Amino acid sequence: MNAPLDLETPEGRAAYRKELRGVARWPRIIGFGLILIAAVAILNLRSDPEAGAALYGAYGLLAAGWAVLIWSYVQRNIYHRRRTRQSGNDHAGG
Repeated sequence: MNAPLDLETPEGRAAYRKELRGVARWPRIIGFGLILIAAVAILNLRSDPEAGAALYGAYGLLAAGWAVLIWSYVQRNIYHRRRTRQSGNDHAGG
């Protein structure tokens, strides 16, 4: 079980920020990486008239990267809401 939140002190807030940064960290990194790779591919393939299928694949990769990144932020938000409600410090606004 996680320790109770202490959002009243600067040390407690810093510890919670560190905890929250770790939630869905790898999906965020992967999603961001997919977006960067897809953006570079799209910029390189746009001027090539022969790159039809590859360009569509790059756009698909871009969409997948955004989906993973958005999913990871939703998971982090869900974690935050549950964690703040669990501790009685409902700073989640809900």
